[in-house]
Amino acid sequence: MQTSMQRIITGMVLVALTCAIAIGVYWGAGWDLIDAVYMVVITVFGVGYGEVRPLTDPRLKMFTMLLVIAGCSSGAYVIGGFVQMLAEGEINRFLGARRMTKGIDLLKDHAIICGYGRVGQILAKELYELKCPFVIVDPNADRLREAEAKGFLVLIGDATDEQTLTIAGIQRARVLASVLPDDTMNVFITLTARELNGELEIIARGESPSTERKLLRSGANKVVLLTAIGASKITQLITRPSAESLLRDAAGSTFLNDELQSIGLQIAEARIDAGSPLEGQSLRSVELSGAGGVVIVGIKKSDGTILRRPSGETILGAFDTIILLGHADDLPQLTLKTKSQGTRMYRGARVGG
Repeated sequence: MQTSMQRIITGMVLVALTCAIAIGVYWGAGWDLIDAVYMVVITVFGVGYGEVRPLTDPRLKMFTMLLVIAGCSSGAYVIGGFVQMLAEGEINRFLGARRMTKGIDLLKDHAIICGYGRVGQILAKELYELKCPFVIVDPNADRLREAEAKGFLVLIGDATDEQTLTIAGIQRARVLASVLPDDTMNVFITLTARELNGELEIIARGESPSTERKLLRSGANKVVLLTAIGASKITQLITRPSAESLLRDAAGSTFLNDELQSIGLQIAEARIDAGSPLEGQSLRSVELSGAGGVVIVGIKKSDGTILRRPSGETILGAFDTIILLGHADDLPQLTLKTKSQGTRMYRGARVGG
């Protein structure tokens, strides 16, 4: 079976071939070239202004009738190709959406994962391994095709929309996890989900500590602050006997960073230069003025003293080394402040004057 593009190309070739043969026939019958072209155009395209010259020869009359049939048939073939192209696109979109949502109606006491980013992918993988039924909701079709290829149930749509969550079976679901990296979107999803199902357990991801209260007020049962979880883990590691080694090699600790990256975080080490904007500031003021997703989890003072649980009133001095925990995109913003105005480095790379 020909594809729509093949039909269009074949039809156009037939039209061109028919016109060329017809022009040659009329021209061979003694007509001027311009008259032959004009006759073919008004005949093939059905304008029908009348013959350029009287058709007295029966053979020419017969040929003209065949020309009408051939011209209309090849033109219809081209139009059919365009119609097929439009129809195939619509049908494929419908079947693709239907295929992705197939099976959701059979779910009960399942989980709804809103967002298939880094955290959503890890969550889906672990739920799949635990044989816990779930459906993924995400507006990105490319992501969902990858998820569907892994055997996951998926639904294309915006999780803040009531109809999308209804199709996802929110009335029958046991739990909803909103794990988008955008706190505002997670708040809207939580509000919508709570309105649709008052008994649903809602677990929401939060990037900023200030968002936790908003999510809880919006109806979330639990809020997971990934940065706080990572900070707690680092604190536990720092309090172990190998704390000095951790503070010395934190930025290059492959094992530790691999674990943190699984929840979207990264650890970095920075040394405060003399003349740095951070020199003489309290730890609390530094964390508040820095990127919202960065926490200082340990300090190695210039005299070698290690502060495993530094208080917010701890004053940072020149040549202190701080251990930062946060998102990879946020770390450079605070790390640059540890350098003097004349030298700006991030993890050994010069980035400024």
